[in-house]
Amino acid sequence: MIAPLVDLSVHHAPKGVSDRVAWGFVKALRFFADTFFAKRYGHRAVVLETVAAVPGMVGATLNHLKALRRMKDDNGWIRTLMDEAENERMHLMTFIEVAQPTLFERFMVIAVQWVFYLFFFGLYLVSAKTAHRVVGYFEEEAVLSYTHYLAEIDEGRSPNVAAPAIALRYWNLPADATLRDVVLVVRADEAHHRDVNHGFANELGGLAPIPVAPCPVHVELQPNWKAAA
Repeated sequence: MIAPLVDLSVHHAPKGVSDRVAWGFVKALRFFADTFFAKRYGHRAVVLETVAAVPGMVGATLNHLKALRRMKDDNGWIRTLMDEAENERMHLMTFIEVAQPTLFERFMVIAVQWVFYLFFFGLYLVSAKTAHRVVGYFEEEAVLSYTHYLAEIDEGRSPNVAAPAIALRYWNLPADATLRDVVLVVRADEAHHRDVNHGFANELGGLAPIPVAPCPVHVELQPNWKAAA
């Protein structure tokens, strides 16, 4: 499988207070990540993917409840956000095989996840538009991080090890796929999430829709009841 090309120039210029708050928050997170992880991109991916998997689940939950209250269709938002959360979780499962987190990093995951979950849940209740813009900017930074990770691999500073078995199955990669192939499909996933969330924010703000980067083909994980049917 060949990963879709990613447009690295895509950036939503902040417009208004809501966007500037979202942009400032994400840049602060980026500063923290750069300071703590430096060029340890495998470990950075493990910790940050645990955070990246939170917004989709929060958004899906709150949109599900809203659809029930209003007794109206959700226009596909719930399924889209659930797939995003699952996709980010599979990123985490993949990179755990590449870079085993330290005990301190595992503690960070627990602490950061709870703090970020409560923060994002509250933010989504107050302003879903701002929440989706935060995710859009977060994914912009993820695309840049994975681009830097590719450069580290290409220039020999990070070993281009064999792709984990879980990645081969999930993205249907060839048996001889390497970490570089994995980073390419993960980066394409992040570009897709970037555009979807900026698109959601635009829709909530009454702005024009934007083109959405293609998502790499991956296995759709089935619940147990479907497997048993």
